[in-house]
Amino acid sequence: MPRALSTLTLSDAKRMINAAEAKAADLDIPYNIAVVDVGGALIAFARQDGALEGSIDLAIGKAKTARMFNKTTEYLAELAQPGAPLFGIEQSNAGHVVIFGGGLPVTIDGQIVGAVGTSAGSVEQDIAVAEAAAAVMATNPKT
Repeated sequence: MPRALSTLTLSDAKRMINAAEAKAADLDIPYNIAVVDVGGALIAFARQDGALEGSIDLAIGKAKTARMFNKTTEYLAELAQPGAPLFGIEQSNAGHVVIFGGGLPVTIDGQIVGAVGTSAGSVEQDIAVAEAAAAVMATNPKT
């Protein structure tokens, strides 16, 4: 029996980036925002004027990590502490795992369809910007 695979679209990613940019404006911080599809491939990326250059790879890495493990990067960071069950996970996948908060899976009707990653502010601010992006799909999944 064939399986249906749902994923974020470019239209979805653009709406998510718009919501993230609005939240970043509320925080008065220019942001890097990445959206990946269900397979972890980059769909869209935005670097707001003045956003930290060093945060480009972090935003993309957070989105990919959230999708790879189907967990928020904030939660993975907790599990990666010394003595915790996933200590050292950031060294896996050729070192491409980013475990700072700001990456989270995106779901529609309980199914993971991609992920978002944000970077430029504090961990709490990164999480808030990512949550603003993901909320678009939770409240209005159809374009």
